[in-house]
Amino acid sequence: MIPFNLYKIFDERELELLICGIDSIDVEDWRRHTRYRGRYNDKDQVIIWFWKAVTTFDNEQRARLLQFVTGTSRVPMNGFAHLQGSNGEQKFCIECWGDERSLPRAHTCFNRIDLPPYSSYHLLREKLQLAIENTEGFEGVD
Repeated sequence: MIPFNLYKIFDERELELLICGIDSIDVEDWRRHTRYRGRYNDKDQVIIWFWKAVTTFDNEQRARLLQFVTGTSRVPMNGFAHLQGSNGEQKFCIECWGDERSLPRAHTCFNRIDLPPYSSYHLLREKLQLAIENTEGFEGVD
């Protein structure tokens, strides 16, 4: 047993990362098994910037992004093709939503991130990092 005072400084997301560790996250596998909704497709500039940002993230930041969107920092044993959602296997999804003042928001039951149409790579990366590092449970869910 671990005394409570030794782990009370961590939130549930940090505890999961500490207990489970971080596997190497294959960004190309992630990208191959992603679908797009709204006006986005894999050739949209915002999507190109999104994957550029994910590629520049270290593995811990990638795990935090995965956790932000899916509720877990773990990649399925057989890769992103087998990502589970509330209705069984459900691919990672990026949907256009909001405006560039908005932060990305996640729908963990559906493995979906609502990504605003940012006007620059640097703004997208900044807002994405802010969202994944400062998330607060179910706030703002509609």
